[in-house]
Amino acid sequence: MNGYIPTPIDTTAVELTEDIRQLTERLAEHTHDTWATQRLADGWRFGPVRDDAKLEHPCLIPYAELPDSEKEYDRQTALQTLKAIIALGYRIER
Repeated sequence: MNGYIPTPIDTTAVELTEDIRQLTERLAEHTHDTWATQRLADGWRFGPVRDDAKLEHPCLIPYAELPDSEKEYDRQTALQTLKAIIALGYRIER
């Protein structure tokens, strides 16, 4: 290992309101779409298995069609981002 030790923002004390929690799924979809947009721009295309040499990836599909395991990865990214924003002292208002 290269000595890197991740130090994410401590979000353990952050409690999200139901309104903010409802943002999680929409932000998860946005995360996926942003990732897919960049992959496609880089020349990747859909393929049944990930193949870095051929630039093929099975997750280059709409978010709704992703397996739950992939959606959960995007959900956790969105959820932790929301929590980090609040932990840093910001407010999220509509």
